[in-house]
Amino acid sequence: MQKEHSTIPFHKYQGAGNDFVMIDNRTTKWIDPTDSKTINWLCDRRFGIGGDGLILLQNHTTHDLEMVYFNSDGTEGSMCGNGGRCFVAFAHALGLIKEQCLFMAVDGPHEASINEAGDWVELKMIDVQEVNCHPNHYVMNTGSPHYVTFVPKVAEVKVFQEGQAIRYSDTYAKKGINVNFVEATPEGIDIATYERGVEDETLACGTGVTAAAISYFIDQPKAAIVHLKNGGIPIKAKGGALNVRFEVKDNTFHNIWLCGPAKAVFEGKIVKI
Repeated sequence: MQKEHSTIPFHKYQGAGNDFVMIDNRTTKWIDPTDSKTINWLCDRRFGIGGDGLILLQNHTTHDLEMVYFNSDGTEGSMCGNGGRCFVAFAHALGLIKEQCLFMAVDGPHEASINEAGDWVELKMIDVQEVNCHPNHYVMNTGSPHYVTFVPKVAEVKVFQEGQAIRYSDTYAKKGINVNFVEATPEGIDIATYERGVEDETLACGTGVTAAAISYFIDQPKAAIVHLKNGGIPIKAKGGALNVRFEVKDNTFHNIWLCGPAKAVFEGKIVKI
């Protein structure tokens, strides 16, 4: 039986503005994964700590660690790319890993590397074999399901209203989907994302950025190939800059790496309600 505690120790991390409550759940089970009410409260920006999601760092029998991710609404989520990068930075700060690690997540094992300063993480994502190409959008699973549509100017998109309309449309309402609005620029791509589970726009989304980079390769292959030869596709989210590189073989996108900042914001203890 889980032991009750009056306070819960936590750390707060962000990757390009995508922010997470991080909890070391290895020895003391501070959080019951079925307690969606508590998880939702911890992610609440007014009554709790505040975050786009909550991540538990746990031991694993065959890998360095295990990452368990929850949406801010309290439900257990699919893979979170920026969350995974923040997870690696958190593990590094705790002294649990050095420059390389292999951790388990909901979509399988992930390799990652982190710089000496502990604030830049490169995360290997799952291979993408199936991309559904529609006249005005692309749909794929990059660890989480994503809808990607290209727009003339992403700054003019009403992300919450338009993203919510797609996410709750008849096609996607039951399981939900993340919605990405992408603008191709000479420098790469700009992106804005509506995330299911958060049910709002977030400042960045790692699996969404990955889906956008793949869509860009399909939509504008010449420009994408130039960027890939120069080290990766530069992506500007509202919360910061990210980079995605990958290889393509037999219609499969593989060796996909999501790269960007992952930084500690603050830490503390919160009184459990």
